[in-house]
Amino acid sequence: MTNSSTDFGTVERAALSEQITERILQMIKDRQLQPGEKLPAERELAVMMNVGRPALREALRALAMMNVIEIRQGAGAYITELETAQLVQHLDFVFSLNDTAILDLFDARKIVEVGIIELAAQRITDEEIAELEACLQESIESMHDPELFLLTDLELHSLITKAARNPILLRLMESIHQLGLVSRRRTGHLPGVTEQSTADHQRIVAALAARDPAAARAAMLAHLENVEEKLKRLVETNDSEQ
Repeated sequence: MTNSSTDFGTVERAALSEQITERILQMIKDRQLQPGEKLPAERELAVMMNVGRPALREALRALAMMNVIEIRQGAGAYITELETAQLVQHLDFVFSLNDTAILDLFDARKIVEVGIIELAAQRITDEEIAELEACLQESIESMHDPELFLLTDLELHSLITKAARNPILLRLMESIHQLGLVSRRRTGHLPGVTEQSTADHQRIVAALAARDPAAARAAMLAHLENVEEKLKRLVETNDSEQ
């Protein structure tokens, strides 16, 4: 239950739903509201924030669409568990409409994943190398099954991130992997992509098995650039057809 002394503050009526949304998001950032916590009843919350109920409902609907709150029929509104996968779901739709955004994602991946694999090469265990080799074998066997290949691709990159042993990077990559689903589905059907990715993955795993940070870094960068190039060609083709 919410502590009755929690100060939600008041919101100027002119600001309407946008400021209500921002206020609740800020309270979550400030840890005044916790994952799983129930919000006050709508009537009570409207009074506490000095806003009308229609504006409050609009704000709550927006927060629900963002997966920040969950509105339970007959039970009220609750802060969700705020898990990364839920919070970035709506961004998949943005990425599906905007090829430029996907290319921006590759810029981010080249910065983050290349650094991650360098750490992984220094910290990876024999057991983790065995897991990577098993995952690589699964991807080879699933080369003609786009959806299964996608899952093994994600798993391989996740295993590399875990081997880096950095909880902040692990959380960051959870977000990037969710967003990357759109780009992987966009490029996965293109001729030669799975074959190129498999060859790239083999070089990546070999570099990690050798515990060679420089080789691992180079192999990951080459892999991301290879897929990015395929995506750029797809974007150029789509643009020329419009």
